Order: sequence, then C-alpha cells, then structure tokens
Amino acid sequence: MSVFTGAGVAIVTPMKANGEVNYEKFAELIEFQIEGGSDAIIVCGTTGEASTLSHEEHLEVVKYCIDKVAGRIPVIAGTGSNCTETAIYLSQEAEKYGADGVLLVSPYYNKATQNGLYAHFKTIADSISIPVILYNVPGRTGCNILPETVVRLCQDVPNIVGVKEASGNISQVARLAALAKGCVDIYSGNDDQIVPILSLGGKGVISVLSNIAPKETHEICQKYFDGDVQGSLQIQLDAMEVCDKLFIEVNPIPVKKALNLMGMEAGTLRMPLTDMEPANAAKLEKAMKEFGILN
Repeated sequence: MSVFTGAGVAIVTPMKANGEVNYEKFAELIEFQIEGGSDAIIVCGTTGEASTLSHEEHLEVVKYCIDKVAGRIPVIAGTGSNCTETAIYLSQEAEKYGADGVLLVSPYYNKATQNGLYAHFKTIADSISIPVILYNVPGRTGCNILPETVVRLCQDVPNIVGVKEASGNISQVARLAALAKGCVDIYSGNDDQIVPILSLGGKGVISVLSNIAPKETHEICQKYFDGDVQGSLQIQLDAMEVCDKLFIEVNPIPVKKALNLMGMEAGTLRMPLTDMEPANAAKLEKAMKEFGILN
C-alpha cells in the first residue's frame, strides 16, 4: 500500500528573527495544510531547511510535526544524509516518534556509484520497518538514481516503496514507470510536472506549491484520479507561472517569501540562504495574485 496518494506538502520550517525554529507558527502552517486538504506532510526535507538544522533540531521538528498532526494525515520525515550512519540514526529516531515513512535523499557531495546507492539505501531501509521513499534530485545532489537502481531497490527491499522524482527528466520517469511495472510508487518532485507524472502512473506529488496553495495542489491530483483529466490539467496550467516564480531563486527562498506575503509569518532563512531579491519578490507577488492566492 502507498504511504499516501495525492498532494503531500514539503513543508517549510518557520524561523524567528533570531533564527530559532518558530513552533507556534509551525503549528499554524500544519493546520493550514490539513484544512486545505493536503494528503501528507513531508517534514525536514529540502524545503524545510534540514541541511542547516542541527541533528537535535531536526529531530525536534520531526517529533513536533508528528505529535501535532496526531494521525490525521501521514507524516513522512526527511532523514536522508550523505553519511549512511547519520541517515540510519535519523530514520530510527523518526520511526520511534511515529513517522509514517521516511524520505531519503541520494548522497550529496561525496555522491556514489549505482552500487553504492543500492548499498546505502538498502542499509538504511533494513535498519527500520516503516516505508521508505527515495528522493532523486540530481540538480542539488550531483547524483542521479537511475531507474534500474530504483526498481532493483523496490524489488529487493520490502519497505522501499517509491521515489520522489525531481530530475525534471520526463523521459527518465517514463523509463522508470516502464521498468517498474507497478512496483514503484512514483511522486513528482516538480510542481510543474504533476499531471505528466500522474499520466505515467504516478501516485501524486511532494510539493512546494502546496505550502501556499494546498487546496489547488490537492485538486490537481484528486481531479485526475476522479477522471476529470481536463480539470486537473487546467489547474496545472493555471499554476505554471507561480510554480516558475517559486523557483526563481533557490528553494525555499521564494516559498518563504510567499508565505510571508500571505501573512503566514514563515520568517527568515538560515544562511547561506538569504532574503529574496526585491525584483524577484515583485515577480512572485504578481504571479500569486494572478493565480488568486493573494489579493
């Protein structure tokens, strides 16, 4: 069974002006997502600035999210690392807290061969019993998990169930779907490719857009599943400009700015990420107004 189907939000981690995690605002963001129809919350991923959280903070944020959601929708914890032992530790702790699954990014900087990726992910998955979703984002990691490796892992390791595919390469996703023959749950990692990946048998999206438009992102998936492909496509096309502007600077700079524009007080970013350039912020604001999520 899939960990979730539909739109899972890659939720931001709100910060206070002094850089501390703002749990009061985090609670508000979690409720906004649940009320908006999000089908899952993915906590401490790239969008959640996991790379600049200490291990202690990382686990505190994961536990807080699980406790606050209280079983209403699945919570998937980002627990990947370029160090296998660190990923094991974070994954085991997330399982103890009650996470419904973990999201494991491919090793970054040191990278790995395909055999190394297989060994890395299998070792982590074997250390826990909850489901694992792989995260392929070569634009950030410099490491591409090939379709053959994803299928091999899902076939060989019972609790490796799917992949967040953020390569941007639709041909690669199509090859993965062809090789998998249904054994891999494929989630779009790019908001501008939700419908194309659903058309290849995808289960949904792990979304940045959903931070600011949970209802609309959920509807893209739900309408597709209900057979209203044209309705799904129309929302996808209407969202294209705002999707583009959410990545006009490196994620999560724009989405935090967008939430702040909406009065959601996501706060500041941790260095080396810095505030959005004013000219880009104006383009983002314009796109949000055109999409109807900002007055």
